[in-house]
Amino acid sequence: MELTQVTSAVWQLAFPVGHVHLVRLPDGYALIDTAMPGSAPAILDALARLGGRSQDLRQIVLTHSHIDHMGSAADLAEATGARVLAGALDAPFIRGTTPEPPPVYTAQERALHEQITAGFSEGNFPSPRPVPVDVELHDGDTIDGWGEPVHVLHVPGHTPGSIALHLPSSGVLFPGDTVATAEGRAILGPFNADREQAITSFRRLASLDVEALCVPHGEPVLKGAREVLRAAAPEHDWV
Repeated sequence: MELTQVTSAVWQLAFPVGHVHLVRLPDGYALIDTAMPGSAPAILDALARLGGRSQDLRQIVLTHSHIDHMGSAADLAEATGARVLAGALDAPFIRGTTPEPPPVYTAQERALHEQITAGFSEGNFPSPRPVPVDVELHDGDTIDGWGEPVHVLHVPGHTPGSIALHLPSSGVLFPGDTVATAEGRAILGPFNADREQAITSFRRLASLDVEALCVPHGEPVLKGAREVLRAAAPEHDWV
C-alpha cells in the first residue's frame, strides 16, 4: 500500500476503500481509522516502514462506525494494545451493542453504493468485529499525547456520532467522511444518515483555518485546504 507524507508527522496509507492516517506522536504513533476488515497486516507493515513497532501504536481514533473505518479496529487493538477512541454517539455501534442507522441514499449514491458493495463481495472481506471503545469523545474535547493541541469536533450527519480532528497549530484537519475530494475539489461525502446535518457539519469544517486536509476518500490536500473547503458547494454534491 502506498504511503503519502502529508506533513512532517502525518502519513496517508491509501486503500481501495477507506484510507487511513498514521500520526507520529512524541512517544509512538496514532492511527486515524482502520480501513476494511483484514487490513491490519498492511497497517502494521506501514507502521514498520515508518520505524515503528506494533507496541508503538498508542491510539486508534475512529471518525465513525462504518465498516471501512472501524473494520480492522478489533484486530489492531488486540495486536498493539492501543486505546480506541470514538465519538460518543457512535460508540454503541462500534461496540456492537446497537445497530447503526442506515444511510439515506440519493439516486446517484444508491448506484455508487451498489458498485462498492459488489466490490466488497469480490474482495471476500471477513466480517467486522465489534471493539470496545476506551474513550468516548465529545465536541470540544481535546486528545492528549500528540505534542500539540488536538480539538475534537462533533460533526453529525454522516453518522450520528461522526467526529473530526483539528490540529490548529499545524493546520491539519481529519474530517472523517463529512468531506471527500474529487478532481481537486472538496465535496460532501456520500451515504449520509442525515444529509442536511452533514451539510451543516461540512460548513462548520470549512470555517476552520486549515492548511492540510486528510480525507478518507480521495486525494489529500497538502496545502491551501482552507481555500479548497471554502470554494466547495456541498448543497449540490450527490443530489
